[in-house]
Amino acid sequence: MSYDAQATRARILEAATAEFSEYGVAGARVDRIAQRANANKRAIYDYFGGKEKLFEVVLEAAQRRIADEVPMDPADPAAYVTRLFDYQSAHPELVRLLLWEGLSHGAEGAIPGADWRSEHYAAKTGTVREAQLSGTVRDDQPPELLVFLLMAIANWNFAVPQLRRFLLGDDVAPERLRDALASVAADLLRGGASGTRSAPEPEGRTPH
Repeated sequence: MSYDAQATRARILEAATAEFSEYGVAGARVDRIAQRANANKRAIYDYFGGKEKLFEVVLEAAQRRIADEVPMDPADPAAYVTRLFDYQSAHPELVRLLLWEGLSHGAEGAIPGADWRSEHYAAKTGTVREAQLSGTVRDDQPPELLVFLLMAIANWNFAVPQLRRFLLGDDVAPERLRDALASVAADLLRGGASGTRSAPEPEGRTPH
């Protein structure tokens, strides 16, 4: 059987995504990645140059996938929260990779792929700005801040799931939480509250 370099590279990326999301850059081991990928360690160094570079490739690939699959619609930016929540539910590894990156590089450290990522987020900012100009989104806040808040609303549940458990309990259905967060996002973009209670209230808890 002939050696399929492309298939081997794909297996390495898949295995590395699982390894890095679980252990981060410092804790990940090349030999475990090779074992998961049914490849040898030499192939990892040949294709990617080392563990740190492999992490950068894995993270960029994950970000490009979500950029392609979860666009932001200028006609309804709040719907982005719903789509992003659903995507993160199915692909929790991206938030974990970003958290590990933050721990590794810190707030002031050099960020790999900064140019592409800046362009990616600038495009989302442009989408919100377009919605502001059309009158569908409040214009008293900068679009960059609104994009940041939309991402925070959608992603925080996956970044600190233990906090969700403490505050909402174990019984809250993901769909109810998603819909509540989408409602909050819509209120945020409109610049006001709907006046109705939309947050999920797990059974057995008394509202205060």
